[in-house]
This record gives sequence, C-alpha cells and structure tokens, in this order.
Amino acid sequence: QVQLVESGGGLVQAGGSLRLSCAASGRTFSPYAVGWFRQAPGKEREFVAAISWSGANTYYSESVKGRLTISRDNAKNTIYLQMNSLKPEDTAVYYCAASDTPWPRTVMVVTQRGWYDYWGLGTQVTVSS
Repeated sequence: QVQLVESGGGLVQAGGSLRLSCAASGRTFSPYAVGWFRQAPGKEREFVAAISWSGANTYYSESVKGRLTISRDNAKNTIYLQMNSLKPEDTAVYYCAASDTPWPRTVMVVTQRGWYDYWGLGTQVTVSS
C-alpha cells in the first residue's frame, strides 16, 4: 500500500503562486507514475498533470499548460505542483494519485481516474479575484 498526503494549499489572490506537495509513504514509492487532479464544487474531478517515475515524461491539461509545472524528487518521495498565474477558476480541492502501471504508450491514459491505484485526501486551493 501507498499513502499519499497533499499539502501546500491555501488562499491566494489571482495572479499569485502556490506550490503543492504530495508526500508518499508505505511501500517503496518508485517506479510509480503520479498525477494531480482537482475538483471544484459541483463539478467532476478533472485531470491536471502527470509525471512518470523518472520525470522524463509529463502531460498537462490544456487549461493549465504553461502555468502549472509538475515535478518530483524520488529521494524525498515527494511530488510537487508549482502553480503560477493562478486564476479564480483554479479554485478546487487538489488531489494527487499514484499508479502501479508504468507510463503508458498512449499518453491520454494518464488523464483517466481509473488508471490510478492510490489517492490522497486532497488540499484546498482558493483563488480570489
């Protein structure tokens, strides 16, 4: 089993920045691929970004590309989501998730919630206008 704990959320003004962290514990972390998802009130949970175990592969949703950056430090068993130029529509609970499956040949697979085996409880991000 893998336990994931998100942190770093908070309240920020539009145009500001936050860095979210996802700390993994339990079974050896690598070679997991990890993704970030978010869920706004009244909406479905949606994909934000994903990264392979090595960090060589990343994938972003179109709505965050160029503003959010996913990275990882396997020595610290931690995944990061750097969030810049935040907008009110980025307000949501942000979840990290890990997959037992290696990075897929069809990259769109990483956007599917069912591909992930482990989930954190989330951290709230609120962007004020």
